[in-house]
Amino acid sequence: MNFQQLRSIREAARRGYNLTEVANALFTSQPGVSRQIRELEDELGVVIFERNGKRLTGMTEPGKGILKIIDRLLIEAENLQQASLEYTGQQSGTLSVAATHTQARYALPKVVQGFRAAYPDVRIALQQSAPEHIAEWILSGKTDIGIATEGLSQFPDLVSFPCYRWSHIIVVPDGHPLLSRSPIRLEDLAEFPLITYDVGFTGRGHIDAAFNQAGLKPDIMLTAMDSDVIKQYVSLGLGVGIVASMAFDHGRDKGMRAVEASHLFASNTTRLAVRRGAYLRSYAYDFILQFAPDLKRSDIETALNGGGD
Repeated sequence: MNFQQLRSIREAARRGYNLTEVANALFTSQPGVSRQIRELEDELGVVIFERNGKRLTGMTEPGKGILKIIDRLLIEAENLQQASLEYTGQQSGTLSVAATHTQARYALPKVVQGFRAAYPDVRIALQQSAPEHIAEWILSGKTDIGIATEGLSQFPDLVSFPCYRWSHIIVVPDGHPLLSRSPIRLEDLAEFPLITYDVGFTGRGHIDAAFNQAGLKPDIMLTAMDSDVIKQYVSLGLGVGIVASMAFDHGRDKGMRAVEASHLFASNTTRLAVRRGAYLRSYAYDFILQFAPDLKRSDIETALNGGGD
């Protein structure tokens, strides 16, 4: 039994049993992957995958149980590598952080700046994507830390922590009719075309829920993942924007006005997630604590080791 066999099993399950993709991910050949899988099945005396000819089509019931054990073994192997670097006093390395655009653009810059000052030899790999992709990257080991508002708490193999709360605001061009209405109601917003986030991004669920509860069907004429894109189209007069409060800068966003909307939409909580059971380097803990100062390292360690979320 060897780690390449274990990785072949895990990647086959992750990549929908497509051995070409597995081979690319493991930098080997498709016949090599097939051989690794077959050799492990022969050694264990258990058929792990269901097959149609030579093609993998699914996992057997014993295979599903074996996959859980393989996941734990590979996680612990990765943890061992990280622990060896920590215990030998090495303060260099790479910290991989995945976040939605809003978090990467508005919440993380000062944290990254402070972290770099404290750990000049640690490289930061910052990736941006949708919450579900961020969760997948954490689970696969592609990224160490994930930050998003939606979705991360829904994965049982992730440990997520609440970091801070925020609200949406309304953004309109100077002179817009909504500026004369105070306080703005949902009925007022529904009179105009709206521009806001894609479904699943940056608190969009709370926006939809508010209109649904009021029995209103707003004209959401354009959606985007990027707050700056939303504001650009608002500045062109194409609609009324609904964005995260931290995405508006009164000095930079000239020609537009921000209007309070916390009375219209439920507040949102940004969460930070790591893989359950992961071994984090000391600098990873420091990054987390800079982003979420109310957290404690001891609480994070307890949650990672199965003591709660």
